[in-house]
Amino acid sequence: MTNNIQKYRFVCTLTFGDIYGQIIIWLITITISLASALALMGARRPVYALATVGLVVLLSLPFLLFAFVTTLLNHIEVSPVEAGTKMEPIPGNISQQQPVQATS
Repeated sequence: MTNNIQKYRFVCTLTFGDIYGQIIIWLITITISLASALALMGARRPVYALATVGLVVLLSLPFLLFAFVTTLLNHIEVSPVEAGTKMEPIPGNISQQQPVQATS
């Protein structure tokens, strides 16, 4: 029986620019819901204003979460590493940088 266990390298290439648009759209959605809540606050029943904000946030959170998760999964790279390959850190990747040593 042969033992063909291969090592894999997981690299996340997600940057803030990849999710920037999603954050801006969600902030616009929240701002519009708060504006509509303020408009409804002058009505006879201010409970409608709170219900509007709650409903918008409740309905938009699953879509935001889905967008973030799918964007993250699209930026994860898995590649096999052959035996004897030297691993070098990716520039700018904090998770692979060495910690700073304190000097006295």
